[in-house]
Amino acid sequence: MTRADAIARAREDFSSGAFLAELDRRVAYRTESQNASRGAELRAYLEHEMRPAFAALDFESRLVESPSGKAPFLIAEHIESASAPTVLIYGHGDVVDGMEGEWRDNRDPWRTTTSGVRVYGRGTADNKGQHSINMAALRAVREARGGKLGFNAKFIVEMGEEIGSPDLAKVCDLNREALKADLFMASDGPRLSADRPTLFLGCRGGIRIHLDVNLRDGGHHSGNWGGVLANPATILVNAISTLVDGHGRLQLDALKPPRLTNQIRSFLADVKVEPTEDEPALAENWGEDGLSAAERLYAWNTLEVLAMSSGNVEKPANAIPGHANAVLQLRFVVGTRIEGLIEAVRAHLVERGFPMVEVRAAQSFAASRTDFDSPWIKWAADSVQATTCKAPAILPNFGGSLPNDVFSEILGLPTIWVPHSYPGCSQHAPNEHILLPLTEEALTVMAGLFWDLGELPQPLT
Repeated sequence: MTRADAIARAREDFSSGAFLAELDRRVAYRTESQNASRGAELRAYLEHEMRPAFAALDFESRLVESPSGKAPFLIAEHIESASAPTVLIYGHGDVVDGMEGEWRDNRDPWRTTTSGVRVYGRGTADNKGQHSINMAALRAVREARGGKLGFNAKFIVEMGEEIGSPDLAKVCDLNREALKADLFMASDGPRLSADRPTLFLGCRGGIRIHLDVNLRDGGHHSGNWGGVLANPATILVNAISTLVDGHGRLQLDALKPPRLTNQIRSFLADVKVEPTEDEPALAENWGEDGLSAAERLYAWNTLEVLAMSSGNVEKPANAIPGHANAVLQLRFVVGTRIEGLIEAVRAHLVERGFPMVEVRAAQSFAASRTDFDSPWIKWAADSVQATTCKAPAILPNFGGSLPNDVFSEILGLPTIWVPHSYPGCSQHAPNEHILLPLTEEALTVMAGLFWDLGELPQPLT
């Protein structure tokens, strides 16, 4: 059997309807990790769906309880040879709230519904569809090789990604030996675009910055006190403008990343950020000067105002409010100095005349990525191009955040993500979906990658 046979088997899995039937069964599990009443569903997805699926692939699997007791994990492995490469694959079976009643045409989020080239359902894009593609590709390669993969494979499935993966780092640390591998390769997040295969090597980090101005209890009549009482909302918006200006440009050096290297610029030179008609148009004259859209999104830091509050917007009173609050988020790339960041913001605001603004941090996650010089990157890119006849976009990191640092830092693995959704997939919203042409191509991409992995006589170094 050949590489072409493995890819043909992946296509047949799609065209026969077998893959979509499998995905429909998995979507039916209401695995909302943000819903405290779904504990039984989270466990059932692993016990009744994942374990039998891995057993059919000749994997041994076991459930691992989370240290916090919030959601279990599943670790599965298939070992063929001590000298063969070993890949660690990741997926998460939990989803966000189903948002029943908010879907177009009253679609049921817990069943897949095909309309045109779209397949709707909660988890189709994030992440049940993506790890199901990878498992189906493993099956195609195993069948093509007569019951063998040609490499060693390990899989970890978590059920708490949508609540911030609170136990993933601890579980991986406690199971270092069981998860030991040569390469981490997994799928989550969107491609650069629906029609361009994409590899990304890590993710940006993030930190929420809370700004609070608390001047007094209650509001005071603006006619009686306007002009003599400080307004916390006015103070707050002006304080924010000293951190990020009206065009989204960072104003404080401590918030900025290191200078872009020529290597990063070369990888992003052919990357175009082009929204489809269903996606928002890019803003003109927004973001750091002198950077392309791709460089701003994948290689630079951004400070976004996520929420602001002062007074009552629905029923405004003719009164000066007593307090104002805002939540900002810094998305940052590898190399950004996060230690001392909050102190730097606080000192900057004091220097600019805003000592009354209280500054605190919450919900931070690390930035990480694989070194560009890793031989695994060229290997993966060559494999994807051989399958699709398209040069994949290679991004230094995902624009959003994933627990990549757990695999790159704790387990010490080169990390390559091969996403199978696209930016307009409506993940985390009503009408989440995957695209049929993209899904078929993704199955072939992964079958090609897994076949090529089995062709390596030993791990790349």
